[in-house]
Amino acid sequence: MFHISGRLAMLQFLHKERIIAPAGFNRWLVPPASIAIHLCIGSVYAWSIFNPPLTRVHGVVTSAGSDWSLSSVVWIFTVAIVFLGLAAAFAGRWLEQVGPRMVGAVAACCWGGGFLLGSLGIHTHQLWLLYLGYGVLGGCGLGLGYVSPVSTLIRWFPDRRGMATGMAIMGFGGGAMVAAPVKEKLLEFFYRAPEYLGRVADVELVTREGQRFVELAGALREVVIVGANDVARMTVEGPEGVYLVGTGDVGAMQTFVVLGIVYFVVMMLAAFSYRIPAPGWKPEGWEPPHESEAAQKMMTDRHVDIDQALKTRQFYQLWVVLCFNVTAGIGVLGVAKTMMTEIFGTTLPHIVDGAFAATYVVMISVFNMIGRFFWASASDYLGRRRTYWIFFALGIALYASIPFAAQSVSVSRSVVWLVYFYAVTMVIFTMYGGGFATIPAYLADIFGTRFVGGIHGRLLTAWSTAGVLGPLAITSLRQRSRIDAIHALAQQVEPGEFREHFGAGIEQLAVLIEQQTVTISKLMDLVPAGTPDPSASLYNSTMYLMAVLLSVALVANALMRPVHNKHYMQDT
Repeated sequence: MFHISGRLAMLQFLHKERIIAPAGFNRWLVPPASIAIHLCIGSVYAWSIFNPPLTRVHGVVTSAGSDWSLSSVVWIFTVAIVFLGLAAAFAGRWLEQVGPRMVGAVAACCWGGGFLLGSLGIHTHQLWLLYLGYGVLGGCGLGLGYVSPVSTLIRWFPDRRGMATGMAIMGFGGGAMVAAPVKEKLLEFFYRAPEYLGRVADVELVTREGQRFVELAGALREVVIVGANDVARMTVEGPEGVYLVGTGDVGAMQTFVVLGIVYFVVMMLAAFSYRIPAPGWKPEGWEPPHESEAAQKMMTDRHVDIDQALKTRQFYQLWVVLCFNVTAGIGVLGVAKTMMTEIFGTTLPHIVDGAFAATYVVMISVFNMIGRFFWASASDYLGRRRTYWIFFALGIALYASIPFAAQSVSVSRSVVWLVYFYAVTMVIFTMYGGGFATIPAYLADIFGTRFVGGIHGRLLTAWSTAGVLGPLAITSLRQRSRIDAIHALAQQVEPGEFREHFGAGIEQLAVLIEQQTVTISKLMDLVPAGTPDPSASLYNSTMYLMAVLLSVALVANALMRPVHNKHYMQDT
């Protein structure tokens, strides 16, 4: 009985009635708690750091036949984003009832627990546990943690809605800035190289169903082969040659455990720092904008209920705006490190190595974070509709130019194209982050502030959809381009040399590709000198698709108009 009453008292302590700020409370004490939670959950944007180690848990130095594929690993990120949107949608009204502290505390349990369950999946090599832990449980933590501060800060800063949402969501964009180098250091700290058996010429290899083996102590043991093009992609560089599968450690499991514990502690402390303003509170000396100014920026001082908002066309227009803006960026985020390595790693290997690609992920986070605060604050002056005009018009041009840069660098090998690609993607990610940070203020302008947290939660189902569309587009189109490129390269290799190098004939190419025995990098060691590396063009079709999606979002934003009077609550 004592335990039950104690737990009820704890839950009451988390309820919003217990966190109403006293008179004279400094509203600037609230943003740090919001940023802290978003920095933790924003580490999801550095997921691509985990792609290489998770695709070679067994092979360690490169992927073994029994390792998970990149497409299966990327979908873990997708599942997390899907459940982010679903959790935010279902938690919207609950947030209005219980307040941000309760929601933030539950988010800490889900996000930290998701990492711990995911670590068990890595240890046992059970992919479904990674999906359940990081994807489902962690994704729920993402959604709850994401929405918990938004409506709170909008109420604390009615005079600067865009800036408020920029502060609330800025940390999410910057999460990878902190997480990427930390993850890299932890992976390197826990990394253990597999047993090295020697150079390929010194080891007798056997091929069975596309996989490579050596005979040790009378038994066949699986091995992986590291070629000249694979060395730069190793976590810790080692010699070319043959390595024994299952004898090393990529360090991913231990990294998941450490991060899970740290995130839980930080998020719980931040949740207990939340405060909400008393009913009727407003900043000293502030008055709502005049009708003419509000009309010009499409802002209302009335309110639409959560359920009623779903009956308006404006909600679905904003849903399309958010969905396609996110789709255009989230697929790239999921494979950012891999994409940088594939496009420029072979053409400019003296510049683009593993460390450079990891830094690229950090810089994406930096510009994502900057964009969230800059664009959201700028929207207070430009208006939300005009701000999205800039996002889409400029984004279409930039996405469409990336294939040209990739093609040019494969021909000229000039660092100018690397600089151009870097600059273009950084601008894109300022607008990607700015779209996230500006959308809550856009919702408050259209539907009022009373239920903006709940409406925002419902709208985040667009993020869930984008979390599927983006990675699906980039992985499926990349995979199709990769297989086509491998087949084209294989035709340029002498059949005898192909058999000697891979232990099987070209007629078994499909099996060799499936077992990851034949890759673009390995074929580039065999094709005639001067053959262009097709890796740089693997993402071209994806970039054109993203430009098309932004065109649809541009139209949806252009057609935005104020909500009809019948949708407003009668007491406002």
